[in-house]
Amino acid sequence: MNIAIKEDDRAFWLALHRIRGLGPIGQRKLLDAFPTVKQIFSADDSTLKKTGLNKKSRASVYQPDWETIEADLVWLDMPDHHLITINDEAYPTLLREIPDPPVVLFAHGCPEVLKTIQIGMVGSRNPDTAGRKTADEFARELVYAGATVTSGLALGIDGCSHQGALNANGYTIAVTGNGLDMIYPARHKTLAEKIVDNGILVSEFSPGTKPVAANFPRRNRIISGMSTGVLVIQAALRSGSLITARYAMEQGREVFAIPGSIHNPLAKGCHTLIKQGAKLVESVNDIIEELGFLATVVIDENVSRKNDVKNNHYEEKLDVDYKVLLDTMAYDPISVDRLIELTGLTTDSVSSMLLILELRGLVVSQAGGIYMRVN
Repeated sequence: MNIAIKEDDRAFWLALHRIRGLGPIGQRKLLDAFPTVKQIFSADDSTLKKTGLNKKSRASVYQPDWETIEADLVWLDMPDHHLITINDEAYPTLLREIPDPPVVLFAHGCPEVLKTIQIGMVGSRNPDTAGRKTADEFARELVYAGATVTSGLALGIDGCSHQGALNANGYTIAVTGNGLDMIYPARHKTLAEKIVDNGILVSEFSPGTKPVAANFPRRNRIISGMSTGVLVIQAALRSGSLITARYAMEQGREVFAIPGSIHNPLAKGCHTLIKQGAKLVESVNDIIEELGFLATVVIDENVSRKNDVKNNHYEEKLDVDYKVLLDTMAYDPISVDRLIELTGLTTDSVSSMLLILELRGLVVSQAGGIYMRVN
């Protein structure tokens, strides 16, 4: 180990993070057993044995992979790159309270955002149009309520949630299941760059760590662990989002779920959560009412009121045929052909009205000529 590394306290935190065969709980136990992290790596064998370390882990303490650790330090020396240890002031307060908090977090962006009130937003990687719209709208409204939106940078609801927060000029945090020297999925590279400018990217995984499947449940526990509550938008019965919700419940966090049509497979996960005690949510106010301390934050009621007035204005100006069409649609997906059959209107009339209603934000279109009312 060269002198520069030996004098860098971060190197010993990185060495602790890289002890073979030792997870966050074992790492925390080691920290509690020694006055400083550096002293772990100068302890004798008998002392290490008393902490419960097996032979493989003790060997990793005796001979840390300093070459790899030096590569970590090179990454950390880049602008706006940070190593946040569990003892640091910048470490998220709520995350420190979970049973297995990571002892270090790699971060890219503004660490101060980690101390803000966070709401986790998760959901399907393949949402429908209504799900994307809902994620965007809820993220915006949460920002207006003073919250930071935390999610996992995945495709679908995660990406829409991050983007919605950014569109509202708010903070957002992306927790990844890989090292921060790469962006996964690659198509979110531009989104990630925007998040760095208006929030922070976070990972417990060292630079160079690939996005393998086993990493994502670990990422999910951090999303829920940092958040005051977790909102689930569109999730199938077998979904990573339900893993995040389960972690949230185990960690004592509030879980919120948005219901959908009983015929929509993407709603079944949310309905299951509601049956298990998650709060059914129809608006951001439902979240704020549940999280009492957030109610003291000033909500941008002008935005909400403006949206209400807009929708009421549109409906008031709709003629009888439009209202018949909307009433026939209800809130379940329905085909154009079925609408024509049920309303008795002509094909041209229905097509024209659907276009107008979509432009006004009252319905959304989906693949295969399917429409659904959203307002």
